[in-house]
Amino acid sequence: MDRTDIAEERLALFLDFENVAIGARDVGVKFEMEPLLDALADRGKLLVRRAYADWNLFRDYRRDLVDAHVEMIEIPQRDDSVRKNAADIKMAVDAMELALRGDLVSSFVIVSGDSDFTPLVSKLRELNRRVIGVGLRGSTSALLPPACDEFIFYDRLESVQSRRQAARRSDKPQRQAKAPSKEKSKKSGSRQDLEALGRLVVRTLSGLQQSTTGPVLGSNLKRALLRKDPTFNEADYGFRAFSELLRHLEAEKHIALQEGSAPGDPEVHFAEGGAGEEQAFKLLRETVLDLAGKLGGDPPLSGLKDQLRKRDESFSEKDLGYSGFLQFCKAASAKGFIELEWDEQDEEYYLFVPEEK
Repeated sequence: MDRTDIAEERLALFLDFENVAIGARDVGVKFEMEPLLDALADRGKLLVRRAYADWNLFRDYRRDLVDAHVEMIEIPQRDDSVRKNAADIKMAVDAMELALRGDLVSSFVIVSGDSDFTPLVSKLRELNRRVIGVGLRGSTSALLPPACDEFIFYDRLESVQSRRQAARRSDKPQRQAKAPSKEKSKKSGSRQDLEALGRLVVRTLSGLQQSTTGPVLGSNLKRALLRKDPTFNEADYGFRAFSELLRHLEAEKHIALQEGSAPGDPEVHFAEGGAGEEQAFKLLRETVLDLAGKLGGDPPLSGLKDQLRKRDESFSEKDLGYSGFLQFCKAASAKGFIELEWDEQDEEYYLFVPEEK
């Protein structure tokens, strides 16, 4: 089969579980499958899910893996011999066996930070397979990421960072919760659901545009949404067809549609300005101005996102289609809301509001 004829990537996931579980523990989080599966849903359809470990040592993780439909390969560690990394060997053999079967799998996801997997990655790429690596920033060998077609740092995924922040907040004394305001309580639940769906669609579109080439079609977007949530159905939101939902999101300026190569399957793009984008840029501008007055100088990029969230808890650059906060700030700079300046000595970006001409 010609690889160019494949409609979507077909993924095989292989986890060196001991490596990533210990690496995640070292940075203060428990390794969970949901953030990883959510990131991979943008990249293709998962056909194979396998994790390798001595599961007697990782009993607390078994339920999460079962719920994520991951096959757990048991590799017991023997005490009566020199310890060999049998899990690494078995994982490499299984991955190569699958690669040599044909074109069943187009992409391999190797979850480990161990440089011992670099030869496996190289061999898979020789076999015309795309390789996505996943590891922890602090425990991943410098040799592994450059060998892959793409590398994801698990601890930099948005949901993992949010959980780390929530865990840190839970260690602090909790303030008494405020009663919900009447204004918020009046807001329609279905309207809130549609706003949340709009943010999900923009995030998914952003992931698809970063991981694929060419335009994103409506059919590809729906497949990605279904990979994230197999229960997704546009009828639950009151729409008779997915195309009707897309037209609604276009009217709300979440996305923009353009006629595609096939009738009824439009190309999906980011809306010019985007829903809430200008308000977010104004929030950034106001925050920079306020901090500059308090600090007596230009505020740094680090910590600035937390300052925005203090002013608007719902802020997330992901909801606007940006992959990171720096990218969002650069977009705001390009449109004249703020300016960015790199300080070589501090190795830090500083922000300021340009004077009006």
